[in-house]
Amino acid sequence: MNRKEHLMTILTEECAEVQQAVTKALRFGLNEGRDIETTNADRLKAELNDLWAIVEMLNAEGFDLHLDTVLREAKKHKVEKYLLYSAECGTLCS
Repeated sequence: MNRKEHLMTILTEECAEVQQAVTKALRFGLNEGRDIETTNADRLKAELNDLWAIVEMLNAEGFDLHLDTVLREAKKHKVEKYLLYSAECGTLCS
């Protein structure tokens, strides 16, 4: 395994850690904290920063994973479209 492959492996691990932090926040709330010092919101923020750190390291290795405004806006539009559809189907409460 070379450095890029190793970083890509870490990227998948960080994605899984973000996923876990999101599901904990959904299950127990953003403000819940298993200890006094951090909440689920704090842990989610930390995991997202860990993820972005690996993206930056991959960019330094020659990947082009920089943020793209056009792609992000297209995704937002798509998500809003399906949020409306979910509301129409009765599966999303306002």
